[in-house]
Amino acid sequence: MVQRDTVSLTDQQRLVRDSIREICADFDADYWREHDKSETYPHEFADSLAEAGWFGALIPEEYGGAGMTTEEVVVMMEEIAANGGGFSAAQAIHGAIYNSVPLVNYGSEEMKEELLPRVAEGESSIQAFGLTEPNAGSDSTSIETFAERDGDDYVISGQKIWISRVDVSDYIVLMTRTTPKSEVEKPTRGMTMFLVDLEDAYEQDALEIKQIDKTASNFVHSFELFFEELRVPADNVVGEVGEGFYQMLDGLNEERLVIAAECVGLGEAALEAGASYAAEREVFGQRIGSHQAIQHPLAEAYARVHAAKGLVYNAASEVGSADRTAVGARANMAKFLAADAAFDAADAAVQAHGGFGVAREYDVERFFREARLTRLVPITQQLVLNFLAENQLDLPRSY
Repeated sequence: MVQRDTVSLTDQQRLVRDSIREICADFDADYWREHDKSETYPHEFADSLAEAGWFGALIPEEYGGAGMTTEEVVVMMEEIAANGGGFSAAQAIHGAIYNSVPLVNYGSEEMKEELLPRVAEGESSIQAFGLTEPNAGSDSTSIETFAERDGDDYVISGQKIWISRVDVSDYIVLMTRTTPKSEVEKPTRGMTMFLVDLEDAYEQDALEIKQIDKTASNFVHSFELFFEELRVPADNVVGEVGEGFYQMLDGLNEERLVIAAECVGLGEAALEAGASYAAEREVFGQRIGSHQAIQHPLAEAYARVHAAKGLVYNAASEVGSADRTAVGARANMAKFLAADAAFDAADAAVQAHGGFGVAREYDVERFFREARLTRLVPITQQLVLNFLAENQLDLPRSY
């Protein structure tokens, strides 16, 4: 087995690692392969985590959660990806962990007392976060979905795209504009966050969803959403009206570190598959793993994956104490390096498999598709470089 335990862990992190490995052991390669092929959500896996309380990992103990931090969640998500599920397995439950954070930080006490214990117990889920729109991808301030106050309600109309897990969620955290971009002093003002009960939206006949046909992360479905005069109680505003953009940014660094950990786990899964095959496959009377042409790409990818892992874990350990700007830089660097390392690892694993690299039964083709996706989401590699150039190298803004 490829060596994965290359960073020092706290006692709490080791407990998380061992607990997640135990759960993941019940879901073998055939399970993930079949769900990818049939494009069906892994309900059994998600239910196992929910029933064990993992959806409440970041929910404070006073609301029934585990009260963990990013330092523990990076371990959780890396392990899920590394144990054969890949990036998609981690993404299947990523929202269930992180979409409760805005409520923890900004929700009313009534909202928190009502919903967070149910999320922590696995009875309700907030799997979806609605931000991206057809004309507002990376430029989040250009969203046009609008919420207008009408008495005790807001009426919401607009369109979202690339919104994942809507089909397996009870609620969506929805980003809207409550003041048009043209009427605010700064484009980051005038955005408001809402908690939307999806069942209520369907009952109002105010929400239509359309699944997007895609080639990667097949068992985590993504959708286009159409809202038409959806009435949401004013009490469902999360935080302050007009301050939603800043609320969204709070916790973004931590979440980006977790996504970097998911990339690391994907890279580890790919390396294990590639090395295992190379150690066994014989051609012309020799195991192909004895040839440097096979060894070197895998070994180089291993070095890159674990260099990224070291940065992820180091940054996660400093989230609570380091300057936010410094953490932001490390989170972005970690995501950039981990996504590229995962891609290199998956590419090397496919190449080591030769023709079988594109056969579903060997899994590496799925890892390769997922690794390509990590260089696009949740932020492109180019935008990370823009951030680093501007904020760390003090270069002029390029966009």
